Amino acid sequence: MPIIDFRLRPPYGGFLKANFSRVKIIERFTNQLGFEQPRSVKELSIDLLFEEMRQAGITKGVVVGRNTAQIGAVSNADVAAIVRQFPDRFVAVASVDPVTRKDAMRQIEEARALGMNMINMEPGLSAVPLHFDDRRLYPIYAYCEDKGMPVILMGGGNTGPDVGYSAPEHIDRVLNDFPSLTVISAHGSWPWAQQIIHVAFRRPNLYLSPDMYLHHLPGMDDYIKAANSFLSERFLFGTAYPMTPVVDYTRWFQSLPIRPEAMENIMFRNAERLLAMRPLP
Repeated sequence: MPIIDFRLRPPYGGFLKANFSRVKIIERFTNQLGFEQPRSVKELSIDLLFEEMRQAGITKGVVVGRNTAQIGAVSNADVAAIVRQFPDRFVAVASVDPVTRKDAMRQIEEARALGMNMINMEPGLSAVPLHFDDRRLYPIYAYCEDKGMPVILMGGGNTGPDVGYSAPEHIDRVLNDFPSLTVISAHGSWPWAQQIIHVAFRRPNLYLSPDMYLHHLPGMDDYIKAANSFLSERFLFGTAYPMTPVVDYTRWFQSLPIRPEAMENIMFRNAERLLAMRPLP
């Protein structure tokens, strides 16, 4: 079975400064989740990452850009360049700073010109932290809905100045106001597991990807029950590498009590559909 890792940032290019410079933070998160850092992270080696992806059976990694004032940025041009260099390994997702509408729209147009048809936003980490349902973001949502562009929102974990920035009511309002907009909640809106699952139950345009926050944390059983039932076609596998090691996390995920048809959807069919990719062999 091919595997698409829906959240992976390689030790390469701009990510070396924006993500991998935060060595202590990465190590703390990895250890708190019960893992040991892989060699690729310790040695900042993309070649070692490729070998780890091979061992894990990961066919493609979705490289999600970053554009925040608080925890760094990687330009969309840089992300596109990485994917052009390694087209068999990665798929690119642009990232937009949403604080200024005109700048955000320009960034989206530039990303589309680079071949990226999905955007990521982390509004709670902007210079001016915003909730997802802040009306300043609505022109961006409207544009993406009209263009058929899915939007990834970092909906859980350290997504803003306080835990309220990941509260599901904010994403619920967006889903209601833009019913044709496909939204993916990266980090699965953790720790609000039951609440976001309820939102997904009532909003068919929401996908969940708990990624690193699924691993033996409160709410894990709730996510698994949803993935095994009504959410099987809207649940996405992701490691959040470098926060978790791709080999150990993937093998653990594959051991979960998820029925085979749902596991196939989660590991690649759902992502394949969202990314509008040709079917993988």
